[in-house]
Amino acid sequence: MTAGDFRVYQPALPEVCTRDPQRMALAADADGRCEIFTWQAATGTARQVTDSRDGTLHCAIDADARVWWFAEDRNGRGRWYFEEFEGGGPRRPGLTGLRPGLPHGLAVSGAGTVAIGLGDGRGTTVHIGTPGGPARPVATVDGPALLAGISPSGGLLALSGPAGSERAVTLLTCAGAPLDRLSGVPGRLWALGFAPSTAGTELLLVQECGPESAAHEQEDVRQRTADGPANGRYRLASWRPGSGLQPHGWCCFDTEITGRWYPDGRRVLIRQDRHGRSTLAVADLDRHTLTPVPTPPGTVLDAAPHPGDDVHYLWTDTATPPRMRSTAGTRLPALATLPGRAPGRHGELWTDGPDGPVHTLLSRPDAGPGGCPPLVFLVHGGPADHARDAYDPEVHSLVASGFAVARVNYRGSTGYGPRWRAAFGEGVGLTQVADLVAVRADLLRRGLAREDAIGLWGTSWGGYLALLALGTRPGLWQAGVAVKPVADCAAAHRSGTPALRALDERLFGGTPDTVPERYARSSPLHYAAEVRAPLLVVAATLDAKCPPGQVRGYLTALREAGVAHESLWLETGHDGYTGAHHMTVLTRAVRFLDRHLRRSGTAHRAPRPSVGGVSGETGESVVPGLRGPIPDAVRRQNRRSSHAEGHHPQRPARG
Repeated sequence: MTAGDFRVYQPALPEVCTRDPQRMALAADADGRCEIFTWQAATGTARQVTDSRDGTLHCAIDADARVWWFAEDRNGRGRWYFEEFEGGGPRRPGLTGLRPGLPHGLAVSGAGTVAIGLGDGRGTTVHIGTPGGPARPVATVDGPALLAGISPSGGLLALSGPAGSERAVTLLTCAGAPLDRLSGVPGRLWALGFAPSTAGTELLLVQECGPESAAHEQEDVRQRTADGPANGRYRLASWRPGSGLQPHGWCCFDTEITGRWYPDGRRVLIRQDRHGRSTLAVADLDRHTLTPVPTPPGTVLDAAPHPGDDVHYLWTDTATPPRMRSTAGTRLPALATLPGRAPGRHGELWTDGPDGPVHTLLSRPDAGPGGCPPLVFLVHGGPADHARDAYDPEVHSLVASGFAVARVNYRGSTGYGPRWRAAFGEGVGLTQVADLVAVRADLLRRGLAREDAIGLWGTSWGGYLALLALGTRPGLWQAGVAVKPVADCAAAHRSGTPALRALDERLFGGTPDTVPERYARSSPLHYAAEVRAPLLVVAATLDAKCPPGQVRGYLTALREAGVAHESLWLETGHDGYTGAHHMTVLTRAVRFLDRHLRRSGTAHRAPRPSVGGVSGETGESVVPGLRGPIPDAVRRQNRRSSHAEGHHPQRPARG
């Protein structure tokens, strides 16, 4: 099988032109890479816009149907470009005179003013101008910040900082003059964009409220326990010039929400993530009403309202790949799909825990001969994220290959309220490992797992938890896979991005210099010599979120301790845009787990040489010795839908 046989899908809706909703732009598959396409809904035709070696992900379409995309190198730095919807002309720089930078926001007003946020690894500078014209810098912010929007008139800008900081949201004029600063203390605050109406200027926000909000900022995360304050909530809020922040107290939810304006600027489409699933509702800001939008049970990955009360949404469940749907019947692009449902039996269970029951999504192979199949804990990243009742090719591949899969929404996950998300009472990482251990014991009690055939597989922060579990509870696991993980908390902090350093300092209550013992206690490096199970570590040479240096240090510690392990290096950043990279990891991981979980006994302590890998390595579509094919719909883990927690584009989560 060649790279051209792989397909990728980007689980996000097309961007829609507000003045001509039949014209859209989206990221989709192009011979195994994510690239940008136009979509003309009236005719059902697509046109490929970009063609880059490593793929293109970020795109937009403005009111004049100009298609925008961010052309980046393997380090994630680049520039915004645009061209006309019909094509045929040259691509043009969004603004001229700009050096390559990190994409920290693009906004185009109805009046034709473009604002571009570019990061340099230390801070963010916002530039404005007319499309294709010279750039004029208007604001520079140190530390993590993103451009959250521009008002329809082009007169105001909104910048988002850390949601729990004094500068959660900053309002500026387009001359750079500060107009207002909204604090995320005690309740964290997220900006979701300006109302599209030109009748007035109104910014939509989500605000964390309730007793836990104050406790969240006043206590170290590591000190919170089940005896803490009652659960908080999330509510919509608005900001207007001269009126300040106005909470909508009637529009509250017990778990995370996001919102998007309807074209009339008086209604908001709300998506709520709750207990691994999603619902939609329409909030009328004038009538103070909430009206549900019917959707099938499962997960809505993204949703957006459009003219004519049309709602586009991206729906999935564990057995069904994402499907784009329109409430008005608008023709939308087709995504990679399957001839039928993904194999397996899919359910859930709840396990008692110190801060409340722990929710697990459990997938098992279809009934067959023999006892319990080997079990893999597929550990989600974040930490501000959660496992969903949503299609995942890793789940599909494992179940089709005869494994059971447990996806645990451990403490710290989103979708269960602010108190659950803030519950780190046993320490960063250690709290989450305790939940994995508790669910493991519960599965054994229920007869759903075998004690001698349980493995771990995690990516990014999930990979961090896999390493930490293997080192702190070494007798419980028979194999582990950690993909692009945090392996040394202190080293990752020192070489990470401003947003990730801010996240670490919030979780640990300080820097590695001020609270070194906390970083050491939660670092997999501290326990590397204790690992007993065979381990596969996958890392990326250009990873800015989980830098390669700290992974190399961990691998050195494993070698010096004589721990059996393998390693695979990819020439990519943290997020790859090609199917071949994802298939390389998927194939290698499934083979590794099959080799170690289908045999009896545990790993030997003899040292084992690391195995290198080459970017673009593929492998066969059917893994020898396994019971089913690896599906060719390959997951992209960078989700772009706005969310107050795990899916907000401003979240500094590692993945």
